[in-house]
Amino acid sequence: MKARILIAFFLSALGALLTIAPVAAADIKALDLGKAAEVWFSEDHTVPIVAFSISLPAGSGYDPASKAGLATFAAALLDEGAGNMDSRAFQEALASHAIQLSASVERDDMVISIVTLSENAPLAMRLLQTALTRPHFDAEAVARVRAQMIQSIQDGKSRPPTVARRAFAKAFFNGHPYGLPSDGDIDTIAAITAEDLRGFAKTHWVKGGLQIAVAGDITAAAAQKLLGDTFRPLSSATPRPLPNVGRLGSPGVHVLQMPVPQPTILFGLPGIMRADPDFIPGYVANYILGGGGFSSRLTDEVRVKRGLTYGISTSLTAYRKASVMAGSVATRADAVHQTIQVVKDTLAGFAANGATQAELDDAKTFLTGSFPLAFASNAGIASQLGTFQRQGLDIGYVARRNALIQAVTLDEVNRVAKRLFDPARLTVVVAGTPAEGKTAPQTAKPPVRPAPQVPPQSAAPVPAPATPGPPKPTETQTNKSIVKPAAKTPQQPRP
Repeated sequence: MKARILIAFFLSALGALLTIAPVAAADIKALDLGKAAEVWFSEDHTVPIVAFSISLPAGSGYDPASKAGLATFAAALLDEGAGNMDSRAFQEALASHAIQLSASVERDDMVISIVTLSENAPLAMRLLQTALTRPHFDAEAVARVRAQMIQSIQDGKSRPPTVARRAFAKAFFNGHPYGLPSDGDIDTIAAITAEDLRGFAKTHWVKGGLQIAVAGDITAAAAQKLLGDTFRPLSSATPRPLPNVGRLGSPGVHVLQMPVPQPTILFGLPGIMRADPDFIPGYVANYILGGGGFSSRLTDEVRVKRGLTYGISTSLTAYRKASVMAGSVATRADAVHQTIQVVKDTLAGFAANGATQAELDDAKTFLTGSFPLAFASNAGIASQLGTFQRQGLDIGYVARRNALIQAVTLDEVNRVAKRLFDPARLTVVVAGTPAEGKTAPQTAKPPVRPAPQVPPQSAAPVPAPATPGPPKPTETQTNKSIVKPAAKTPQQPRP
């Protein structure tokens, strides 16, 4: 309790001190790049750095079932040669000018992150234009990246968090492309050809649906000209929308037998779409349930009271066509059944009895007080703004966001909890072999330590275990390329 009070005090003070966030929010401008593209801009000349977050309609949701992993494969080859430069020359051009360029694949989009000295921004964008419009997909690079991806997939077969994540996506999305593994399977990666990669780039690395966030040491006029010159050669085509999702979830417990001492459990429920008025109350409710670390109910019930795990967490993640409230926990083989039951009981208790005013106040303090941290650097600002763009939010949302959370009432949280937290609808995937017939004692014991973490994939189509828990409570889930993961920003995007 003392720790929670200290954290709340710190975040409250931080929110008061970091006035940069409201200022940045007020100064966000829209730049005109034509009807096909959306550009948000934040100018700041404090340091000579400019950051770009560029989203293209090239996510893993567009992969054909027989070529799962195609979007990730293509993104991994973005810096592997283009125009008159081979792979070595392209990467040396980046490195010699300290340009950070990376691509990650989400369910709906490919997200390109660029961070550079402002004097090198024109070169960085010329290199990006070349990579998008004249990629090589040379045989050597394709073979090398293919081998890396297949090795990563093979390694993941022995890791419970990876096995659970892939199985959960398949079970939860019931045949929709979101249920395909974003990094593919060995057979699908082996089947992808250079022509497949060129075809995907031609039809998905396009202006239709292009979204750009720019932050840093550049003027609005210079940014508009630079972006216009960069993206003018791209096709104005727009890919066909992803299909609507039918039934979400496969209620019940699905066990994938693995001879490991510490199984991973992934569990999830249909979530709330980002445009739904209940999303913000649902986000707050999720924080109270499992998004608040040591202050969450699930941590209290599963770790503190019973010592069944080292960590458990949940997130509310919205894609364009579906939303999922998902969580993850690792525990002993002889505690799997008990852990699942405690999770179900905690959900049922929250739905039946609601949150307390103290829980709601703590959640608001954290969620509003921590928000300015996302704006602590140009890279963080660009990443955060790009996330809001991909969620279909308007440019004024940043300024309103904390007020929307502060306005959430206890009645709203409790009403949405009844809507969300129905244990009868819970899809549970266990990667590991539960010890049947054994019941762990109810008395507290030292928490189970987490299994070694799996290298991030923004991996997985579904919540990727953090400890090995689900994704951070972000607006989107970043499914990062296993081969070339996106450079990390200081903070994760926040709703």
